Amino acid sequence: MTGGGVEGTSGAGTAEAAGADPATDVFAATIAELTWYEVERAARGGAVLLWAFGVIEQHGPHLPAGTDVYLPGARLREVRRLLAARGIEALIVPPYYWGINVVSGSFPASYGIRPELMEQVMADLFAGMAGDGFRHVFCFSGHGDALHNRTVHAGVRAGRKRTGADISFVVEPELAQRLGLDPDDPALTVHASAAAAGEARGGRVAVSSPGSAAGGAGPGGIDVHAGRWETSVMLHTHPGLVRDEVRATLPATGHGLSELAVWRRGYDDARRVTPHGYFGDPAAATADEGRRLHATAAELAADAIEERLAPG
Repeated sequence: MTGGGVEGTSGAGTAEAAGADPATDVFAATIAELTWYEVERAARGGAVLLWAFGVIEQHGPHLPAGTDVYLPGARLREVRRLLAARGIEALIVPPYYWGINVVSGSFPASYGIRPELMEQVMADLFAGMAGDGFRHVFCFSGHGDALHNRTVHAGVRAGRKRTGADISFVVEPELAQRLGLDPDDPALTVHASAAAAGEARGGRVAVSSPGSAAGGAGPGGIDVHAGRWETSVMLHTHPGLVRDEVRATLPATGHGLSELAVWRRGYDDARRVTPHGYFGDPAAATADEGRRLHATAAELAADAIEERLAPG
């Protein structure tokens, strides 16, 4: 947290100090807990903003509908910690969670809004952030839906055009490729592949973000939604929200690329492929694997941000 903007104030009024649980309080450790003096001082000091874009969406019978909000929030707290150790101050914007939902659109607890509305809201809020003096905003997705991520990219581009600020969407190469985006697009900050990094670290399931092209593949088939990797990270970051007694009973879906292609059509097609709402092997998840995946994803993001901010 940044220090106070006037004499006698400090950033001590945080969720950690107040006893709130950052695992379930989406405002914890964000600018929502700061005074405007503290935010102004951070902007004047060159702090960057980190902003996650998730969605409220079903995640099987074992994970909460807010999984795509909780996970990127936890990741940004770790990214902020890593950046601080490198001398880069970052503030976290409260997560955006009314996103675009195609794949789970036929399930209860899965909500979405029109892409053009989300893009306009993003542009308006970017204008406010730029008006405060923030010159760098790094956006993250907590949701793998292609249209959601294309909308985040469109909103970033609209924000850049409107404000002149350096706003970018932090993505893996796999997501940029799946969306058909140019990795050299200035609206993107492309970091190293989490899959390659996971394999280099000996991880059995290398995927660590919803943007990957196909997901990790193992004995339980392709793993892309509420399966092994996503459940593993939730077991690490939010164990109290995982219905573990249910998770342990869930069989692997065993689906391959053909089922994935149908599932990605969304709505009723997705519900036919995954009637229980998960695609992968949640019973194989472990908190230790989640810890590795979480740490790797945060480190890769921090590296990319540091590189983008480097002079020249």
